Amino acid sequence: MLIPLILSGGSGTRLWPVSREAYPKPFIKLADGCSLLQKTLDRLVPLDEVAEVVTVTNREHYFATRDEYNRSALASDHFFVLEPCARNTAPAVAVGVLAAVARHGSDAIVLVLPADHLVPDAEAFAACVRHAERLAERGHLVTFGVLPGYPETGFGYIERGEALDAGGYRVERFTEKPSLETAQAMIQSGRFYWNSGMFCFRADAFLSELELLAPEIHAGAMQCWQGCESKNGHVHLSQELFGKIPDISIDYAVMERSERVAVVPATFPWSDVGSWKAVSELTQPDQSGNRKQGEAIFVDSRNCYVQSDSRMIAAVGVDGLTIVDTPDALLVASKDHVQDVKKVAQQLKLARHPTHMLHRTVMRPWGSYTVLEEGAGFKIKRIVVKPGASLSLQMHYHRSEHWIVVSGTAKVVNGEQQLLVRTNESTFIPAGHKHRLENPGRVDLVMIEVQSGSYLEEDDIVRFEDRYGRG
Repeated sequence: MLIPLILSGGSGTRLWPVSREAYPKPFIKLADGCSLLQKTLDRLVPLDEVAEVVTVTNREHYFATRDEYNRSALASDHFFVLEPCARNTAPAVAVGVLAAVARHGSDAIVLVLPADHLVPDAEAFAACVRHAERLAERGHLVTFGVLPGYPETGFGYIERGEALDAGGYRVERFTEKPSLETAQAMIQSGRFYWNSGMFCFRADAFLSELELLAPEIHAGAMQCWQGCESKNGHVHLSQELFGKIPDISIDYAVMERSERVAVVPATFPWSDVGSWKAVSELTQPDQSGNRKQGEAIFVDSRNCYVQSDSRMIAAVGVDGLTIVDTPDALLVASKDHVQDVKKVAQQLKLARHPTHMLHRTVMRPWGSYTVLEEGAGFKIKRIVVKPGASLSLQMHYHRSEHWIVVSGTAKVVNGEQQLLVRTNESTFIPAGHKHRLENPGRVDLVMIEVQSGSYLEEDDIVRFEDRYGRG
């Protein structure tokens, strides 16, 4: 029985300003409108034996993840393990495997997949997975090795050893992020692969190696799993217990130390989409080497990448620039320094600047809101509520709100009143009034909200009832 275990946690700081802490890399939409997370799930369609998908993600990303899954072509069931904080891949894989054991037995074959990689050939991927399953049945911990296309110094490498009867090779050694000269020598030898970060193993084989090689992680994960809380059919991990597990990757904790590791050469194209250089390579260049996503004009410019969702970008007389435009932040970087974009995100976080955390459009379980304009004492939002969805019954101390319905019908609680507000109608919510907004219709409810008051931040909210379990 094959159980895919999807890890959806990384922040993707090298892809700022599109990737934000509250809208991380797996949710980024590519040129075809699909997210990396959806593509990860769609990649499983050719694997007919998938019984259920287990996903480990931050509890704050559950609703957005569920929405992405609803867009997928995969028909399998889903089970979520919700993290209270990030603790790297070893703890995430450990609790995910324990979930697979609890639901499907210790002999389940677990296929570990990061949610933010791109594998465009699902059939070739499925063929490699079947090779990996055969090795996993024999007790190997299998990794997928990608044939290097160039001497990349930002990846880990795997050296293959002797060939195995079931296909694949024993792993001789792992090398982390080599120098350029070492990477070139590795590629010339023909024995090395990029470490893709995807794995396949029997659940009991992995847990046995974890207990042997990283007993603190094994014990911490066991204790965390035993102390977890089940809500709405999914598992919520304890902040106290999960936060105590050592913060370490599965590579360092197990794969690089185990003698049971095998590698299956990947016959499929692969990208970790780990930088704007990798993103740019997903689009075709023009005769001058320029690439774009969105509207852009190049004049006497070469080897540039421009991405813009809403505005025309003109690049004149420049060479080797990466330009990424979003409604509230603009990135301009030399293509040779795109790996340093993560330093921008780090500085913004230290400064508590909002652009490290949120976009102008913020996703919520009930829909989304977009900040259109704000200034001293006012803020204007566009609010979209999904059919059948409802905001919490809430109250604000410091702000009043004026709601104008643009399309659809709003069911509103306003103090002691309950009313329907239709297109081109409005209602006013004074500060201190309990209120709730609901969409009783079958199409999106679109509204303009005008806030006014002395304090307009999102933490001025008291929730009395909430169907999504928020406090």
